[in-house]
Amino acid sequence: MGEDTDTRKINHSFLRDHSYVTEADIISTVEFNHTGELLATGDKGGRVVIFQREPESKNAPHSQGEYDVYSTFQSHEPEFDYLKSLEIEEKINKIKWLPQQNAAHSLLSTNDKTIKLWKITERDKRPEGYNLKDEEGKLKDLSTVTSLQVPVLKPMDLMVEVSPRRVFANGHTYHINSISVNSDCETYMSADDLRINLWHLAITDRSFNIVDIKPANMEDLTEVITASEFHPHHCNLFVYSSSKGSLRLCDMRAAALCDKHSKLFEEPEDPSNRSFFSEIISSVSDVKFSHSGRYMLTRDYLTVKVWDLNMEARPIETYQVHDYLRSKLCSLYENDCIFDKFECAWNGSDSVIMTGAYNNFFRMFDRNTKRDVTLEASRESSKPRAVLKPRRVCVGGKRRRDDISVDSLDFTKKILHTAWHPAENIIAIAATNNLYIFQDKVNSDMH
Repeated sequence: MGEDTDTRKINHSFLRDHSYVTEADIISTVEFNHTGELLATGDKGGRVVIFQREPESKNAPHSQGEYDVYSTFQSHEPEFDYLKSLEIEEKINKIKWLPQQNAAHSLLSTNDKTIKLWKITERDKRPEGYNLKDEEGKLKDLSTVTSLQVPVLKPMDLMVEVSPRRVFANGHTYHINSISVNSDCETYMSADDLRINLWHLAITDRSFNIVDIKPANMEDLTEVITASEFHPHHCNLFVYSSSKGSLRLCDMRAAALCDKHSKLFEEPEDPSNRSFFSEIISSVSDVKFSHSGRYMLTRDYLTVKVWDLNMEARPIETYQVHDYLRSKLCSLYENDCIFDKFECAWNGSDSVIMTGAYNNFFRMFDRNTKRDVTLEASRESSKPRAVLKPRRVCVGGKRRRDDISVDSLDFTKKILHTAWHPAENIIAIAATNNLYIFQDKVNSDMH
């Protein structure tokens, strides 16, 4: 797994020296579109950068296209809520692509409060030869028009135009943590800490509240919603995760308000492992349906788990991401790292899963062979044709030459956001303000 991995083109505008990192440049979300030809990133400065995969070279027909910057635009601006005296950050929390219906592409982007629908179109021709306008677009004197001509389309340099199509505002009291487009391609949902809303993509002034876990008295609040996602094939099913480590599968056919879940997925706690940090580290930071729709992947602080939709009692697979941190939870609590929200991703065939860790490490787990690997996203590994070397963290005792001690891990370098190409072994890794794109050299399966 991970052998012969080769770096593809990296967005050099993101590759700045760490000593000059500004808060606005930190990448906050990464998302491939449904074909994998486009890759979008959002950052804390409210910007969206879209990369496009270059077509295969005619000189080297088997070489895969590299990702180049396609378009950059400002999605959100900082705002101020005067009623609550609160600043609303411009940071992009999530980006979701809509299935392509025509030549244009569409995506949803959201900050804490407002979701926007953007349309991305290309123009490589311009009309010329108007009867009533001159070349600068000014109206001609009608007395000078002596004959009629048919306007023609002339080639021009490619222009990528990004335009806002809809703004979905005022739907959430609390911070939006996730958005998910439904398989019906007409609706999507957005979730905050206590509520989930269902929107129609064509209607901006109203949404339907489908989950509300806010207690009558906020002092009785025991858990919050951390993530949610629609089932990839059944438009009536969705799942949401909670800070208590549980997953609730809901069916919108059962009731308009899905406060009563259809299935509750929860792993019984081992009393021998109970500690002050148990509830914090069991909080689910991300949930993803497999492409097949049969499984769910969840990430908590120390593990990734695979759940079968037909088995609620316990996960069918549990993988330790960085178990060596179990003894460090006290210091991780003090520096707030214990509250970091790591994402997880499936490969296209649901056979390998990926998630991030600290020290710019990311982990891959092969579900078939049960092998796992730790890889590093760094300047050294981002040189063209560089092969990613497996890394190992040692807790104590004998160390191999390339091992890194758990005490020397850099907790400021964390990989929270990752994405996997829907069909090929190409991965996108966001490490602070750097975007790394790696792919298999021989384009073979990563196991």
